Amino acid sequence: MQQLLLDIHPPPLPTLANFLPGRNRELLQLLTNILCGQEKERFVYVWGGAGCGKSHLLQAVAAAYIQKNAKAVYCSARNHGDLSFDSAMDCVAIDDIDGLQADRQIDLFNLYNQVRDETGAVLLLSGTTAPMRLALRQDLVTRLGWGLVYELHELTEAEKIQAMQTYSAEYGFALPQEICLYLLRHGRRDLPSLMMTLDALGRYSLQHRRPITIPLLRELLQVSS
Repeated sequence: MQQLLLDIHPPPLPTLANFLPGRNRELLQLLTNILCGQEKERFVYVWGGAGCGKSHLLQAVAAAYIQKNAKAVYCSARNHGDLSFDSAMDCVAIDDIDGLQADRQIDLFNLYNQVRDETGAVLLLSGTTAPMRLALRQDLVTRLGWGLVYELHELTEAEKIQAMQTYSAEYGFALPQEICLYLLRHGRRDLPSLMMTLDALGRYSLQHRRPITIPLLRELLQVSS
């Protein structure tokens, strides 16, 4: 959207506390246990479609380690040229590994072996599909399957509506259900995009001193397209 979306307050930083688990409570509990030192497994691969929360979780875990004064790094494999990291790292979180080119696949293979054999770090990885369906080196795919593998399920429509209404209430405006349904039918359905639109809608409503209605939302979407 246009400048209207750029002027709103920044979204909250990803944390495990503000992740909406839906059907992913087991995975959320696992990551919480890892942070608390109550989980022995150090290799976790998470997969799922765009917008389901993979980046949120990886960023949240890396940030939580840093808050504990531990060494952690988060990066996306699509735009990070070097996948070699300090051996003193406590946590390495790498997003989007399904986009790795051949030379970067070798880097990730070597990193996996380094973490397994030389460090006590946690290695969190994400991609868009299950390990055996990744178009990557077979030896790398095999290693991904050695750790824990979780499919990250997208929130249901009802869960997204609840999330939108809770988010809106936190910022001081009530969100009618018909607005939620309209957004789910006529816009991008991933949660970050929905929340960005709600930010813009709340601001637009205040600027024009009009209640939040379907006509107002249509007007916003038309102006911002």
